[in-house]
Amino acid sequence: MATTPSSMAAMATKVELRLSCKNLKNKDVGSKSDPLAVVLQQVGRSQWVELCRTERVKNNLNPVFTKSLVVDYCFEEVQKLRFCVYDIDNDTADLNDDDFLGETEMTLGQVVSGKKTERSLHMKNGKPAGKGMIIIDAEEVADINDALILSFRAHNLDKKDVMGKSDPFLEFYKAGNSPDDWHKVHVTEVIKNTLKPTWKPFKIDLKTLCNADYDKRIKIACFDYDFDGRHDLIGACETTLREMAHHNKKEVMCFDHDEGSANDLIGEFYTSARQFIENGKREVEWQCINPKKKAKKKNYQNSGLIFLTSCEVKRVYTFLDYILGGCQINFTVGIDFTGSNGDPNEETSLHFINPEAPNQYTQAIVSVGEVIQDYDSDKLFPALGFGAKIPPNGTVSHEFPLNFQPNNPFCAGVSGVVAAYQACLRQVSLWGPTNVAPIINHVAKFAQAAVNESKMASQYYILLLLTDGVITDIYETRDAVVKASHLPMSIIIVGIGEADFTDMRMLDGDDGVLKSPSGAPAARDIVQFVPFRDFKQASPAQLAKCVLAEVPKQVSEYFEKKDLSPPVLHR
Repeated sequence: MATTPSSMAAMATKVELRLSCKNLKNKDVGSKSDPLAVVLQQVGRSQWVELCRTERVKNNLNPVFTKSLVVDYCFEEVQKLRFCVYDIDNDTADLNDDDFLGETEMTLGQVVSGKKTERSLHMKNGKPAGKGMIIIDAEEVADINDALILSFRAHNLDKKDVMGKSDPFLEFYKAGNSPDDWHKVHVTEVIKNTLKPTWKPFKIDLKTLCNADYDKRIKIACFDYDFDGRHDLIGACETTLREMAHHNKKEVMCFDHDEGSANDLIGEFYTSARQFIENGKREVEWQCINPKKKAKKKNYQNSGLIFLTSCEVKRVYTFLDYILGGCQINFTVGIDFTGSNGDPNEETSLHFINPEAPNQYTQAIVSVGEVIQDYDSDKLFPALGFGAKIPPNGTVSHEFPLNFQPNNPFCAGVSGVVAAYQACLRQVSLWGPTNVAPIINHVAKFAQAAVNESKMASQYYILLLLTDGVITDIYETRDAVVKASHLPMSIIIVGIGEADFTDMRMLDGDDGVLKSPSGAPAARDIVQFVPFRDFKQASPAQLAKCVLAEVPKQVSEYFEKKDLSPPVLHR
């Protein structure tokens, strides 16, 4: 069978990378650094694209990060990665405001072949970052999307606080490549001042918890929380998903029938485990053991009991599940026609039309649109403009169709959007200010209507917003984005030209939750911002790959939160 590009992509192996550090530099006065790790991948010769950020770990020079990164590993490609560590002292997404603790570069092939790789960190000038080290663990990810919803409680825990009881929380680890190698995969919330806590139910992917291996060791550690990060171990236990299910196992066995009495047992656990997970209500109990106390006390029994109170399996649909199941991606383009772009008749203008060298607006429309159009069945895209005086009266508008047909703002395909954009330039006067909230709210109205009409994952909306400068209505825009975060909608912002895009980066909530002026937090991160100037030397495909990288996750995350299934399930 001939190998096609699509089949080659399917052959890529998914690899989970888990990060930890030790001996980091201390940049804080009166406490310790609050490290966060960032992973970037090289695109082209010199462009680096951010793949993932871990969570911030407070007051810790030897952090073990819970958030992992899953990447596609292709044997035939050299995939260069850069691992950077920062001390985070604020809630902004811009890492330039934070202290740099060091970095290292290596290929994904080096990481995978080493399984557990330890590298020294270096500063930007190449000098060692003290004794700082980063450790990267690699493990192939099982091809399974099920998740578990787990509930835990504890009873009779040890008292750790002098003036109170304990402030317990749980940490979950899965076994690594060696007996003493553990990878932290989840942390519960802290329950204050109690020896019998009940934690909130939490969801965790089966592959994250145990790589879908029912016999893989899982460690549950119970700690007493301390503000300085030096949490006291109350006790721990080890288990497996098989053991979790075993306490309520039903005797369901599968045999290969022979004519005689010797029937071969094919398997009985998996069916019974699934039955327990789906139907079982009985609690599973473990003793919480503190090794130091056990070694010192002759009559030591335990430091409390940990109970699994419920365990439910949940099917997790992927982006492809939703697309194959009939979900339509609706694509809208919004274009900045403010005066700061320059006179379109002059070559220095960002809107100058040169048939031999498309301007940045045209390049961005084509790069992103050619990818998204494959997911829209009718290929009819609304195209809107803002910040211009429009015919026939020359009134300023921040929400007008490029074809000047309010009842039919659709353009036929990406080429139709480009044609409407170029024709519009000859009919409008560039003006201002740069108000983008009206177009966000315009698309949000259609997304809200889709929610009202269907209780299935049938429609999702993507707004490509192209702008050259500072947002004038930033407060209204923040409010519009926060409201849109509750809808089936994503916003891609491409910054055109050399302007200051600080406001755009703030809307892209990769680090820290965006809030409206009233303080309402966004339900999820729906904005992806990319300055076009970073891709001047790159191919259109590389720009599209960067700006669309978060869309599949945003689509599946929205429908999963709303517990919506694809209209037609493909199994």
